[in-house]
Amino acid sequence: MLSPDPWLNLKRRHFLQSTACGLGGMALSSLLARDGLAESGALNAVNPLAVKTPHFKPRAKNVIFIFMSGGPSQLDLFDPKPQLQKLHGQPVPESFLKGIQDALIKTTAQVMASPRKFKKYGAAGLDFSDNLPHLGTCADDLCMIRTVQTDVSNHHPAQMLMNSGSTMFDRPSMGSWVTYGLGSESENLPGYVVLLSNSGKGVDGGSSLWTNGILPSTYRGVTFRSRGEAILYLSNPEGVSPAMQQARINTIRDLNAQRFDQVGDPEIASRIAAYELAYRMQTAAPDLLDFSDESKATLDMYGIENETTNWFGSNALLARRMVERGVRFVQLYHSTWDDHSNLDKNLKTNCEMTDQPCAALIKDLKQRGLLDDTLVIWGAEFGRTPMTEVRRGSSPGREGRDHHPFSFTMLMAGGGVKAGTVIGKTDDLGFHPVEQPVHLHNLHATILHQLGFDHTKLILKHKGLDYRLTGVEGEVLDMLLA
Repeated sequence: MLSPDPWLNLKRRHFLQSTACGLGGMALSSLLARDGLAESGALNAVNPLAVKTPHFKPRAKNVIFIFMSGGPSQLDLFDPKPQLQKLHGQPVPESFLKGIQDALIKTTAQVMASPRKFKKYGAAGLDFSDNLPHLGTCADDLCMIRTVQTDVSNHHPAQMLMNSGSTMFDRPSMGSWVTYGLGSESENLPGYVVLLSNSGKGVDGGSSLWTNGILPSTYRGVTFRSRGEAILYLSNPEGVSPAMQQARINTIRDLNAQRFDQVGDPEIASRIAAYELAYRMQTAAPDLLDFSDESKATLDMYGIENETTNWFGSNALLARRMVERGVRFVQLYHSTWDDHSNLDKNLKTNCEMTDQPCAALIKDLKQRGLLDDTLVIWGAEFGRTPMTEVRRGSSPGREGRDHHPFSFTMLMAGGGVKAGTVIGKTDDLGFHPVEQPVHLHNLHATILHQLGFDHTKLILKHKGLDYRLTGVEGEVLDMLLA
């Protein structure tokens, strides 16, 4: 008979073959159970996404991460620099480039002033350019972090670092870590969902950004579509009735259970749960995509009827509907903000597609009482330089900016973060932080803290090593918290 605890199903021979440090594994299992990370019982054997208890009382229950792939220019959106206007067209002063170790930063580059106009919003006077008039109206609910730092300046590894805390391909994404630690409150939808934009530009890192890595496949991000079939091939083919489908699922489950009984592989439990979740989703997914129960005012707020904002607006509205239904981690991707040339034109296009829906999401969550326990994050893998891009040319009116990992802007809202405030200050060119630098490992530690985790204890033991989202670094930043 199948035990609810996968370790109890191991045959003695298989146990000895596959376990080099069996007593250590037992000790780890005990410690994880004590910390609420490894629950035993029938529910968890059938459902690896069963709700789990964090280390302490959380401020946030869900996360919506709006990932603007490619690196939006913080200097043209959030961080106005009058000194750029004074030095426009001149070489960057050597004092700003001293000690820079970056293959993409060229000392011959010229300072580039922003062509955008800025306005202060909210009680604290947060700066937003004229490209983001809608997000500006959310200033009193936003924490603007101007001094985020990362370690690499190439897209794919930088995106992996921001999403998984590492540039290694086998590391779980943040959404995978969160669902591994907390499970999901949704019975009919995945715990971790990914929504992609229709900008025509793919995400550099692709599916490696929402991978489960060394975690069981249950915790991988599931990509949804915002129209048509939410997931391809989810619906039954013609001629297959619900009764026939249920019988097939039951048979597959029995076969998987027999194999699980033989070898005790936890990945088989993930496979069982995936089949059963897919069966339940056949009813839940069409209902999720049906906006007929939303008011016209809500649809207009997200820009659903506007061709420019329709796709990203639909994804933003889906994100709200998902957290309402208990989905733990939702990630929206929009590509690409990689503006090495034609920055002003391209930035306007991307902002027109995303600004209104992003603001609508924050306002909608707030008016429904969901923002308090939903952490919303807006950001990317890095920012853009204060100088023009020299590799692609700098024709007047077609200038762009290069990659900038040293100090860039991210936004957070809800989930117990400090609202209506600016964290950090950059130098006169926006090149380096001069106050309150925020490394991404510390950002990850703070996000996990808001979800109720001591980031040093959210650990996976794999091949004798301890893995965690923050690696061997990271500290919680109290300055971000309400």
